[in-house]
Amino acid sequence: MPNRQRTITLKFLAEPSDVNLYGNVHGGSVMKWIDQAGYACSVGWCGKFCVTVFVSGIRFYRPIHIGHLVEVTGRLIYTGRTSMHIAVEVKAADPRNGQYTRTTQCIVVFVAIDADGKPVEVPAWEPRTDEEKSMRDYAIRLMELRKGIEAQVGPLGASEGKAN
Repeated sequence: MPNRQRTITLKFLAEPSDVNLYGNVHGGSVMKWIDQAGYACSVGWCGKFCVTVFVSGIRFYRPIHIGHLVEVTGRLIYTGRTSMHIAVEVKAADPRNGQYTRTTQCIVVFVAIDADGKPVEVPAWEPRTDEEKSMRDYAIRLMELRKGIEAQVGPLGASEGKAN
């Protein structure tokens, strides 16, 4: 796959089917869009099926209103042996003025898999600019923090792979 894509932007209109009880887009709809953009970005990079394994620091800054234009941008910021960290930013704009503002952001980790669902290696990505290096370092810090938290609290009191 010679033309690896490390950034993707999905654009669409927030529809009435996305509404919550307060008349804004439901947070679950936004999380679905984040996962879709992250998936498209990770597949665009590695050319394999991928699964979501972790979502870090999802932050909702402001609501998205029905009828607003939405942009969901996924950008590869780190690659491990089988994983890819994708920074996802959601912006929305009133179509009457077209001014986009950030509404949500997070980091999503995907793992590439084969036909049997087993992890497979992904092409390495090396940052070139200072901004890319900063984002890579941020992904590494989040990964280390996550490992530390998991070591301290375990998987929410459940034994590995089993529900209580």
